[in-house]
Amino acid sequence: MQQQIQAAAASGRALLPGFADPVGDAQATFRAALDALAHPGRINEILAETGVPAGLSPAMTAMLLTLVDVDTPLWLPESVSADAIAFLRFHCGCPIVPSPSLARFAAVPAGGKAPALSSCHQGDPAYPDVSTTLLIEAESLSEGEPVILSGPGIQSQQILRVAGLPEGFWREWRINHQRFSLGVDVFLTQERRICALPRSTRKES
Repeated sequence: MQQQIQAAAASGRALLPGFADPVGDAQATFRAALDALAHPGRINEILAETGVPAGLSPAMTAMLLTLVDVDTPLWLPESVSADAIAFLRFHCGCPIVPSPSLARFAAVPAGGKAPALSSCHQGDPAYPDVSTTLLIEAESLSEGEPVILSGPGIQSQQILRVAGLPEGFWREWRINHQRFSLGVDVFLTQERRICALPRSTRKES
């Protein structure tokens, strides 16, 4: 870590701070993530304050600071800035892996190329929770064609409007859902907002 600080200083770039309140902000962000998982398709807001490296949103930054550590390999698309990688390596200590199939978490900032859900780690029948969790920055979580969701955590139906998902995402999602209890969980982020799509969630036709 000291070498990363020295490298940042040598390049003339200041290393951005993490959470203003590391314990309280991480706990609040984790609760927001759990609430989002418990209510698929519902929009939650991340209130924690943190430095935000170039290319990441406040919500995606806070989620990664909360969920990723030395024991959780992270995959990022090639377009992610060097500043963002240095920030995550310093504050999270996470190994960056070359393939989403090796990652516990994969994060796709705005403009990044998302991996196919099938290329992520699908989990193991004995340990389905070791699959990849994918974070995708959307263009909007309030605009776009309405999608009707159902499943655990949804009383009847949940309508989600989202713009900017990868092409073919919902087609892949149907296949991902069919793999349950294996498969990938997804968080959608946009600025300070998050929305969860657990693998148990169905998209209605």
